[in-house]
Amino acid sequence: MRHLFSPLSLGPLQLPNRIVIAPMCQYSANEGSASDWHHIHLGNLALSGAGLLIIEATAVEPRGRITYADLGLWDDTTEAALAGVLDSLRRWSPMPIGVQLAHAGRKASTDKPWLGGGAIAADDPHGWQTVSASARPFDPAGPAPQALDAAGIDAVVEAFAAAARRAERLGLQLIELHGAHGYLLHQFMSPLSNRREDEYGGSLENRLRLPLRVFDAVRDAVSDKVAVGMRISASDWVEGGWDLAQSIELAKALDARGADFIHVSSGGLDPRQQIPVEPGYQVPFAEAIKAQVKMPVIAVGLITEPQQAEAILAEGQADAVALARGILYDPRWPWHAAAELGDSLAPAPQYLRCEPHSARGLFRS
Repeated sequence: MRHLFSPLSLGPLQLPNRIVIAPMCQYSANEGSASDWHHIHLGNLALSGAGLLIIEATAVEPRGRITYADLGLWDDTTEAALAGVLDSLRRWSPMPIGVQLAHAGRKASTDKPWLGGGAIAADDPHGWQTVSASARPFDPAGPAPQALDAAGIDAVVEAFAAAARRAERLGLQLIELHGAHGYLLHQFMSPLSNRREDEYGGSLENRLRLPLRVFDAVRDAVSDKVAVGMRISASDWVEGGWDLAQSIELAKALDARGADFIHVSSGGLDPRQQIPVEPGYQVPFAEAIKAQVKMPVIAVGLITEPQQAEAILAEGQADAVALARGILYDPRWPWHAAAELGDSLAPAPQYLRCEPHSARGLFRS
């Protein structure tokens, strides 16, 4: 059996293969509630044959949304809407499902990307006052966030824990904490966005305090049946910012706390970033972190070809690979990859279980 189609354990969660569908924002929710679009979009991906589907960045409170159309999990209404989608998915797919819990911080209160994605003023019907580690805007010309005080930080920690409890109640099997792409937890980690002078700023130990508090709170909020990990940006790609050495220290701290996985991305914190985008450009970060921790490491970023994905795993650079745009482009990527690599999916997707007389023998479950 090829590496790509071998099983993998993320703590208590057993995956049938090592293909992960990365969280992808859809900007199609109604006041935080999943819509008909989520039935279509997630239903399609749930029939792909991947080993794990992680639902898009899901805000733990309304002001934690990137846009006014982001998915949320902060009250009974948003929970019930997501429950309806999950019930539908489970009727037709055995694929494990997780969720990425998130807070956008200073990158919140923006328009949908196809409408320009610009910041929306706090007094606009679709806008609100953003918060962050410090009162430093993402865009120097944009609106400044409010620096969270001690009570505000405590409230954010509890919002993550409360959303995690809702996630387990929904039967979600994995929680990924969004510590990447310039959102709130990343804002506390990076010295470019965190200029605090209290116990949450300055030293690396202080800048890690909030993300580690959130991890501990979420881990305590759910049972040991739920896998809990974090997605990080391994580098800001800006001189003087968050970098691989600091990411390794964070990874070690999470590993010591019993994290079930770490998902390694990069960038998103500062518009000055200079990213040398090429196939697999973030894989070296995953490889460096994997060498320092025991927990499984997920690599992501322009992993598009089956042989490329297989090589990443075969060479020990990561334990799993995550696809985003690639699986939107080809929602049957996993079974196309199985065919190319001479392997098979287990269990077979629902739509391969039919056996019309004219196609008998073409597909094997």
